[in-house]
Amino acid sequence: MTSDNQSILEIKNLSVNYGVISAVKQMNLHIQPGEIVALIGTNGSGKTSALRSISGLNKELQGQVWFEGKEITKLEPHQIVKRGISQVPEGRGVFPDLTVLENLKLGAYVRKDKAAIATDIQSMFALFPRLEERKKQLAGTMSGGEQQMLAIARALMARPKLLLLDEPSMGLAPLIVKEIFAAIRQVNEEGVSVLLVEQNATMALATAHRGYVMETGSIVVEGEAAELKNNDVVKSVYLGIG
Repeated sequence: MTSDNQSILEIKNLSVNYGVISAVKQMNLHIQPGEIVALIGTNGSGKTSALRSISGLNKELQGQVWFEGKEITKLEPHQIVKRGISQVPEGRGVFPDLTVLENLKLGAYVRKDKAAIATDIQSMFALFPRLEERKKQLAGTMSGGEQQMLAIARALMARPKLLLLDEPSMGLAPLIVKEIFAAIRQVNEEGVSVLLVEQNATMALATAHRGYVMETGSIVVEGEAAELKNNDVVKSVYLGIG
């Protein structure tokens, strides 16, 4: 068991090295069931390396990753998806030569319940109505915002208990960002825990319950989102205040 058996996710002393470069240094982080937790920091601070370690995509790591009281550090990515963790990668990663509908069906590849998959596709169309309008369109021909909606919907098709989001606002117009974050809040209200990696610290802290700030591979500040919004370092470096 984890030392905190209430946590849905617990990272213990995680370190990731790429050759001589230390991307993540002795990182500790936890998420309670039903929480949105923001992980903010500048480019190169180690946020994506941390997410990839949770998803099983990073094998060059030390430390432990625990999910629902069981260690998942050494599991393969598809095994981690089956356990209940889905990741939306930076850059969206949709299959450009497949339609919206085909992308959504691929998101459910670990499932066999065809009737429930069909129901969930309709739920994704309710969450992002644009996807229904474009369900027969090739994903590669859609706008960046539409592709981000599809990437999130595809990840949700695995019915995750924990959703990992890597820079969901990157390169998107402000109105689309609001739509994406409204959907993230809705998904969370329906019971999915969220770890949100985001450079837009203002939006991230307005959405999250708690947050962690990373600098050069280390957590330097952590706390309730409201506390972080009032932290002098966070205000000056990440929120552009002061």
